[in-house]
Amino acid sequence: MLLIGNGTVITQDESNPFIENGCVAVDGNIIVEVGKYSKLKEKYKDAEFIDAKNNIIMPGNINSHMHIYSAYARGMVLGGEPAKNFLEILDKLWWNIDKKLTLEQVKYSALVTYIECIKNGTTTIFDHHASEGAVSGSLFGIEEAAKSLNVRSCLCYEVSDRDGKQIMEKGIKENVDFISHCNNNNNNDMIKGMFGLHASFTLSDSTLYKCRDSIQGLNTGFHIHTAEGIEDEYDCVNKYNKRVVERLKDFDILGNKTIAVHCTHVNEDEMDILKDTRTIVVHNPESNMGNAVGCAPTMEMMKKGIVMGLGTDGYTTDMYESMKVANIIHKHNLKDPRVGFLETYKMMYENNKKIAAEYFDKPLGILKKGSYADIIIIEYNPITPINKDNYFAHILFGITGKSVNTTIINGKILMKNREIQGIDEKEIYEKSRQAASNLWKII
Repeated sequence: MLLIGNGTVITQDESNPFIENGCVAVDGNIIVEVGKYSKLKEKYKDAEFIDAKNNIIMPGNINSHMHIYSAYARGMVLGGEPAKNFLEILDKLWWNIDKKLTLEQVKYSALVTYIECIKNGTTTIFDHHASEGAVSGSLFGIEEAAKSLNVRSCLCYEVSDRDGKQIMEKGIKENVDFISHCNNNNNNDMIKGMFGLHASFTLSDSTLYKCRDSIQGLNTGFHIHTAEGIEDEYDCVNKYNKRVVERLKDFDILGNKTIAVHCTHVNEDEMDILKDTRTIVVHNPESNMGNAVGCAPTMEMMKKGIVMGLGTDGYTTDMYESMKVANIIHKHNLKDPRVGFLETYKMMYENNKKIAAEYFDKPLGILKKGSYADIIIIEYNPITPINKDNYFAHILFGITGKSVNTTIINGKILMKNREIQGIDEKEIYEKSRQAASNLWKII
């Protein structure tokens, strides 16, 4: 038994959202009770105890769209003229990196990314991977890193035609092999698989047919960038006389287990299709701003009832950053200070756990009886009162990833007092820097 108590418990459970001087009781990897500290401390006298020291106890964060391999873009200097549009960013930066990655570099980019996730309180990630230079075994290498650090993950490989038929077929096989592996090995419900696709504009009809056929019987969904840049829509209309979401619908790509990432340039008809097919959409505000692709019509999609999650797109591992930007980008874009706040809460604390529920067997992103014990402690001494009516404002304006003191995933203590447990962090970072340096030399 494990008790995490003597702190303010923010449960993200509507029936019991806020407990002053609260406590969470864990048996194995499952939360068995949430309540008052004094009561649970007396009830579970022999349990191991973590003292929150009057700080905040919360569920671990869920990142519903991530790119682990993007870690090695940090600090990289590219020669020549800067990319002037989204397609040039893809070609000069991201496609340049993923063509040259080795399995060793994939492994170390995953290890350091997972360490940063733990340090920032991100306990579940939905990753979208690409390494055209090392396709076969790449998801299994990331899984190895995830297992070594105990971070809950849903992984996929992005199939694309941009590097030819052989690489495309390897990508399909990597998805199928990995999803089948996950389906046949419960992995304590820590690792799941999706079928990754890059984007409509890099996928031919014949490839989409192959992907659609290959996913049959695997009980999973697709994970695809959707109308991220306007170029994706132009390509689709010019080649197929239809818009991106219409094309994906025609190939049976959409559905309640599919993540359509970004949807920056979808129109109202496409939104209706996303709603009718119950397709998940994930908003990535920092990435959209960084790539200058525009501001997604997130407020309209949420009004229609589309399940909108929140991700980072590899821009960061800190979900608090994404929340801060999601809150303000729509105010700025719509010139309306009333929007963004409640929608950001819903994306992060309601919809991300709905997305996780499509893949993991027990609830995540919530502290209640029967949910997985993915728990963080946040050092936070509020300068104004915090209560059940205003706690999200405190999270949004007062907390960052570096506020996270302790991270517990699946009942296992991974970080305590900002120290990662049971690994040589210094050695991993040194090897990661060498791996990145070797990559940079050939880019």
